[in-house]
Amino acid sequence: MPTFLWKRHPFRLLLYLEWILFGIAVMALFSDFFPDRPPPRVFLYPEIVPRPPHPRERFTLEAFASILALGFVGWRLPFGSRWLQGSYIAVCFGLSWLTILLGGKAERVFPALLLIVAIRACVLFPWSGRIFVALLAYISFLSALAMSWLRIRPLGVPLGRPLPPGLRRLPPDELQTIWLNLNINSAILFALVLAFVLLLVGAVLAESRSREQLTAAHRRLREYALRIENQATLEERNRIAREIHDSVGHYLTAQSIQLENVALFLATNPELAADRLQKARQLGKEALENVRHSVATLRNYPLQGRSLQVALEGLVKEFKKTTGIELNSQVAIAVSLSAEAATALYRVIQEALTNITKHSQASRVNLSLQQEGNKIVLQLVDNGGGFEPTENTTGFGLQGMRERIEALGGKFEVLASPGFGCTIRVEIPVLGAIA
Repeated sequence: MPTFLWKRHPFRLLLYLEWILFGIAVMALFSDFFPDRPPPRVFLYPEIVPRPPHPRERFTLEAFASILALGFVGWRLPFGSRWLQGSYIAVCFGLSWLTILLGGKAERVFPALLLIVAIRACVLFPWSGRIFVALLAYISFLSALAMSWLRIRPLGVPLGRPLPPGLRRLPPDELQTIWLNLNINSAILFALVLAFVLLLVGAVLAESRSREQLTAAHRRLREYALRIENQATLEERNRIAREIHDSVGHYLTAQSIQLENVALFLATNPELAADRLQKARQLGKEALENVRHSVATLRNYPLQGRSLQVALEGLVKEFKKTTGIELNSQVAIAVSLSAEAATALYRVIQEALTNITKHSQASRVNLSLQQEGNKIVLQLVDNGGGFEPTENTTGFGLQGMRERIEALGGKFEVLASPGFGCTIRVEIPVLGAIA
């Protein structure tokens, strides 16, 4: 579909430049339409009679109509098929040639019209098409100069203008040299102007397209930012869910075990039941404090300034005390862990011990946290009843552990089968774990 020129121009400067060139062509066309001297006085000079109209003046209005037609076809540019665009440029060339064939003055009118055609070609075509049209424009200009040099007069109208009277008195050889030099200089000057216009229009178009691309990129960036914000919100919600599950769930599981012991020993051993009840109350207080602490400072370091090894010693001691399950631990890490890596390992071990307490019915657990080459390897093995990993429905437990480890570029594996216990193996790159 054709589109209005002023709406499709990438920059208004190109449209204004066309208008200026049209003005130059019109002024050059009418530069000697009216006599440049007063009409002769017949009563003083009876031998002078009014001169007949020159062929150059006879077709001036027709040439002006051709310029108007060239301007009219510029109101719409054919942004469609290449064949239609090529036909449009051919029509523009034809109207330019018709203007000088009817009105002459090729050295003054033709350059402005050819530059207009070149500007329109720059808007329609890529660089290859622009250069091709520019070469056609330059060849057309040279052809007009050659026709003027050879005194070819299509329609009886000379394409060039007559030499000043002073130059006509020069010898023919010298006059031919001057005329040749003028044509060569005109050809060189038009070539420079044509190249300048191509570069100028190309820069304007490139800047306009860059702005359009920047606007589109900004729009896409805003869309991506909204998506990332939504994704970050979802990930933060998942992280909070993991935090609550890993910390509060651990305390509530231990409290539930102590309350079961209270119910078991309440009739037979009241003192032991009272001790278990006190421990359950303490665990409830710790769980409540942990909830308050997590809500107030969700991003705080859960180890609270302790090293991972010290924090794990406390976790293992509490596990043995509350569950009675035998736990053998070996922790040997020579590198300094980042807060993210230490927190992830602590939470994975805490959640794994909670799952063992709740689901495995194990009597023995082996915990190993070692550095093997460029990896930190965690392995947790229990002798419980095991389960089928593909049918696991433990909620956030295993999923949360996997997400924590994969966020550090590590690998999380669960090896389990019914009746043969469970093994959890975690690997974290040392480079990703060093603070």
